[in-house]
Amino acid sequence: MEFPEIPQVQDSEEWTYTMRRTMQEIVPGLFLGPYSAAMKSKLDHLMHHGITHIVCVRQDIEAHFIRPNFPERFEYLVLDIADNVTENIIQHFPKVRQFVDESLSNGGKTLIHGNAGISRSAALVLAYIMEKYGLSCKDAFSMVQQRRFCINPNEGFMAQLTEFEPIYKAQRTLQNGQCSTEKGRNKRRIDQVDDQVSNLADILLSKAMDLTGS
Repeated sequence: MEFPEIPQVQDSEEWTYTMRRTMQEIVPGLFLGPYSAAMKSKLDHLMHHGITHIVCVRQDIEAHFIRPNFPERFEYLVLDIADNVTENIIQHFPKVRQFVDESLSNGGKTLIHGNAGISRSAALVLAYIMEKYGLSCKDAFSMVQQRRFCINPNEGFMAQLTEFEPIYKAQRTLQNGQCSTEKGRNKRRIDQVDDQVSNLADILLSKAMDLTGS
């Protein structure tokens, strides 16, 4: 199972407390930050950094103050996610992956933000980094924290991220056409494996929810 090498971002500043109010580039073309980085007063800053796509993460009750400010300028993906340990965030990983990859393939850059850029948006970035580069949750966390030190997904999100590793690896195996029986005999039917991966995702998500005590 092969994954691309992790690209390095050129400029790397020493972390200071005030940087939590701005966005940071985690890997080339993918930024993580708070809502304050996407406010109306930040248009020039977003344009300067080449942002073309924005993932706006909010709960429905936050929609009056966390919202797309430049729908005519950027392509948005708006996600309704609450920052609590029982929230099913794993269901959003595929659409975020597709959104970011489409942006990158067209030469664009994506900002993922929630309110503070610490829990929900950080969890989505972690999931993307894990799946894209074949990392464990722990290794992805260490990598992202080097760029944005203040990340701190809630324990429910962290449990789901931990359980996400076997899910994305199983999906990658399926996509590569390498699925076989445990002893390497008799390749399985693709539709059967697809069902098994889907069932695995459901099982692991339930396990992640149990770990949070929900």
